[in-house]
Amino acid sequence: REMTAWSQLSPASAFWRPCTCGAGMEGSVVEERLAPPPVTMETEGAGEAEGFTKVRRRKRRAGEPGEGAMETGGGPLPRKRPDFPPLSGEALRDGGAEMRKIPVPANRYTPLKENWMKIFTPIVEHLQLQIRFNLKTRTVEIKSCKETKDISALTKAADFVKAFVLGFQVEDALALIRLDDLFLESFEVTDVKPLKGDHLSRAIGRIAGKGGKTKFTIENVTRTRIVLADSKVHILGSFQNIKMARTAICNLILGSPPSKVYGNIRAVASRAAERF
Repeated sequence: REMTAWSQLSPASAFWRPCTCGAGMEGSVVEERLAPPPVTMETEGAGEAEGFTKVRRRKRRAGEPGEGAMETGGGPLPRKRPDFPPLSGEALRDGGAEMRKIPVPANRYTPLKENWMKIFTPIVEHLQLQIRFNLKTRTVEIKSCKETKDISALTKAADFVKAFVLGFQVEDALALIRLDDLFLESFEVTDVKPLKGDHLSRAIGRIAGKGGKTKFTIENVTRTRIVLADSKVHILGSFQNIKMARTAICNLILGSPPSKVYGNIRAVASRAAERF
């Protein structure tokens, strides 16, 4: 049995041990091949004779959880995805009336007073909301009521009033109520490039142009509305149109000539029109 185990080993698996010999060979190292320890080959019958029995794996029956299955409270596991029906507007309003407050700066008091009926009519008659101007807090408060049917009416009304407060005309801001894919975006000139003093004034002048020509051209080509309030820029339009107008304004701030910006936005607008 030992001879059989030794013959099965490869030469590379033999053990080698360096040793030093006696007189006349001091300092020299001779490699001595050693035999591996004897391997004992135990058979299955010998193991059973010593009292060890072979454990056989029991097959899992159908319906039993696997080894990695998590044990639950004993009830059946859910097999279907939960189905939650959509809630109606009345069910969402059970929590009470909601309110939005829009602060009004001092320079927009007079325009708000002059155009109050144009703002009041679509919010109350079409969106079925309640609106008032709080003189103490100087905010426009919009509140939902029992007659409100559309859940998104409160958000639309708040965006409409906010657009007017930022400086847009009532007719332009009214599109936020009629259409769903319109958005507002605001940024400052210094967000694009940190300018100060006369450099900032010249950048604002490049955006507006002589008599507002550059701003009107960007509005007509990109089909957006732009408001310049000091160093802040407000854009009203769809997502893709806002992106084109913002790119054109950023190029003007960075110093591109208006003629080059006109050509770029016309090319982009024509490609966008061809897609649709």
